[in-house]
Amino acid sequence: MLGVSMDSIYNITYQDLEKYFININEKKYRAKQVFDWLYIKRIKDFDKMSNIKKDIIEKLKKDFYFDSIDIIKKESDIDVFKYLLKLHDGKTIEAVLMEHDYGNSLCISSEVGCNMNCSFCESGRIKKQRDVTSSEMILEILKIEEDINKRISHVVVMGIGEPFDNYLNITKFIEIVNHPLGIALGSRHITISTCGIVPKIYEFSEFFYQVNLAISLHAPNDELRSKLMPINKVYPLKELMKSIDYYIKKTKRRVTFEYIMLDKINDSLDNAKELCLLLKGKNCYVNLIPYNETENLGYKRSSKKQILEFYDVLKKNNLNVTIRREFGKNISAACGQLKSSKEIV
Repeated sequence: MLGVSMDSIYNITYQDLEKYFININEKKYRAKQVFDWLYIKRIKDFDKMSNIKKDIIEKLKKDFYFDSIDIIKKESDIDVFKYLLKLHDGKTIEAVLMEHDYGNSLCISSEVGCNMNCSFCESGRIKKQRDVTSSEMILEILKIEEDINKRISHVVVMGIGEPFDNYLNITKFIEIVNHPLGIALGSRHITISTCGIVPKIYEFSEFFYQVNLAISLHAPNDELRSKLMPINKVYPLKELMKSIDYYIKKTKRRVTFEYIMLDKINDSLDNAKELCLLLKGKNCYVNLIPYNETENLGYKRSSKKQILEFYDVLKKNNLNVTIRREFGKNISAACGQLKSSKEIV
């Protein structure tokens, strides 16, 4: 029940805050006042909410607290900033800010560590320790906006962790950041990436907020994908594609398939042809991603020539495809690399 135990003020949706005020016999417009202080004025102290009565402030202080997040390391390259962030319990996560001509895009983390164990991913070297709360995800945005003194226009939940393994916090996060009186990020400016937890894709199809869905695919057949991504042994491609078809039919939204280009692993022209057959007829586009190499894992990036040839096969087979612009080649760019460099000896 709201107000029974303390919670971070950033962890409460606008609707629930209205209910909170009604439950303590106050007008629900107080929720608008609080959100204005939190997300427009960006104050971090209940006592500074000058248009709210003192007795209400005291009640808020008993029921909620201001969570915090700290920047402990920052690396930069052309149009990109990589952050290592410390949570209230000392755990660390990462966020990456990318500057585009259309705005500032922030890739945030949804878990401390990750249990998906994708073989090419630095994050998987650190097993999941806990979920990142919705308030902590919001603080990733607020802290970095404060650091750059600019607005974040797009958010991608594609950092450390599997978002659909933290589903309730993810959906609450979306509700808060999408609210016009909150951070006010439009649905089409929010992307959630999953490695393919099929039951949650079906559940997400019914989700009210029409945010973007991205699938970390990275292989066109079960044998190869199971080697790269253990989740495929639980939810093989046939089941994954069936859930994607349902999602597209239900939401009428296009799905993005992320495909990391690994030298001599998944980048052959035969692989490209297989991918065309797998995705034929789907309302989707493919994002080819040059791999960010790390000294801890044995994979190498596909050559530029091979990526372009792979791209051409997809293009000739009428797939919408892009090659992702490279960011952070000269910094700890691989997801989890900045964190693991501090935590794994």
